[in-house]
Amino acid sequence: MKLKQRMVVLCAVLLLLGLAKIFLLDGGEGSAASRRDVRAFRKMEASLSLPRGARLTHTLQSPWEIASQWVGPREVYPEETPELAAVLTAMSTARIERADVGYKGTQLKALLVLDGGQKVVFKPKRYNRDYVVEGEPYAGYDRHNAEVAAFHLDRILGFRRAPLVVGRHVNLRTEIKPVATDQLLSTFLSQGNNTCFYGKCYYCRETEPACAEGEVMEGSVTLWLPDVWPLQKHRHPWGRTYREGKLARWEYDESYCDAVKKMPPYDAGPRLLDVIDTAVFDYLIGNADRHHYESFQDDGGASMLILLDNAKSFGNAALDERSILAPLYQCCMIRVSTWNRLNFLKGGALSSAMRQALAFDPIHPVLAEPHLAALDRRLSGIIATVKQCVEAQGPDNTLIEDRMNLPHP
Repeated sequence: MKLKQRMVVLCAVLLLLGLAKIFLLDGGEGSAASRRDVRAFRKMEASLSLPRGARLTHTLQSPWEIASQWVGPREVYPEETPELAAVLTAMSTARIERADVGYKGTQLKALLVLDGGQKVVFKPKRYNRDYVVEGEPYAGYDRHNAEVAAFHLDRILGFRRAPLVVGRHVNLRTEIKPVATDQLLSTFLSQGNNTCFYGKCYYCRETEPACAEGEVMEGSVTLWLPDVWPLQKHRHPWGRTYREGKLARWEYDESYCDAVKKMPPYDAGPRLLDVIDTAVFDYLIGNADRHHYESFQDDGGASMLILLDNAKSFGNAALDERSILAPLYQCCMIRVSTWNRLNFLKGGALSSAMRQALAFDPIHPVLAEPHLAALDRRLSGIIATVKQCVEAQGPDNTLIEDRMNLPHP
C-alpha cells in the first residue's frame, strides 16, 4: 500500500474514533461498549419495580444464603437478581432473635439478629420526610430513609456496591425488648406515650433518644456483609478535616489529584475510578460525610469501594454541595460506563426511576418530592462538569474504559 493510501486509511480510522467519542459524549450507542451499557440499562429498568410480599418458592436456600452468594470482589449483588424482592421482604419481616447496641460509630443504631442468624443494622427514624437539615452538609442525625434511597440509587446507577437496605417497622415492646441485651435495655426510656432508646455510640445521649410513635418505630435495616468477606477501612483521599478554619489539601490544591495518582492503591487498578464513581453517587444524594471507606481485605487494590453508611444524605434538597465532586473535577476523568449511565438518566429519567424503585418499600414514601427533583438537578451539574473536562483535555483523557469483571471465589 502506498504511503498516500496509508495516510488516507489512518485519517479514516482517526475520524471513526473521533465520531465514537462524540457518540459517547452525547450518550449515543456508537460502540460495542455503549451498546452493552444500553442493554444493562434496559435490564435495570425492567427490574426496578419489586413486588410486595415476595417469597422464595423455587429453592430450599434461605434468603440469607442467596444474598451471601451474590457477593463478589466487584459487586454486592449481581446485575440480575430475581430473588431481590424476596430477600428484602425477609429483611423487613423476619422474626428478630436478638437485639444489641450497634457496632462502634458516632451515630445511633442497633444490631439485630434475624431468624436464621442473619445480622442486620437497624437505624431509627429521626426526622420527618420534609425536615430540612441546616448547617454544614454533614450536619444532623443519620437519616434512615437516606439509607433506603441510596441503595436503590446504587441499583439505578449500575454500581451494585451498596449493601441491601429496606425500611422496616418494629414494635419495641414485643419485638425488641424481649430479645434485647441488658446493655441495650438499659438505654430504653419513655417520653409521654412513646417508647424511646438512645443506644451506645460516640454521640449517643440520654437527652437525645430516638422515639417510636407509641411502641412502633420506623427505621431501616441494612444487611450485614458475609463474614467470609472481611472489610478493610481506608481514609478517603478527599476526606474533610472537620476542623473549623483548617482545610484539607484537596480544598486548596487544584493539582491534588496528581499526588493521589502516585499513591497506592490509586496508582494502579480500579480504585481511583471507584472514588470518582463514589463522588458522583455522593453528590447526587448530598453526602459530604465520606471521610473513610471500606473495601474487602487483601484485595491488592482490585476490590470495589463499598458504599457503606449513606445515612448523612438527603438532608437539604436545596443544597448542592459542589465540593463533593472534587475527585471528578480535579482528576477530570470518569468511567465510560458511568458516563453512559448518567446520560441515559437525563431529562427526569433519574427521579422517575427512583420513584418506581422506592414504591415497593415498606416505609414508602421514602423521599419527599424536593429530594427527587434535586437528583435531576444535580445530575445536570455532573454532566456539565464532565463536558468541561472534555473541552479542557479532550475525550480520550476524560472518558476511561475500565470494566473489571473478577470471578466469584
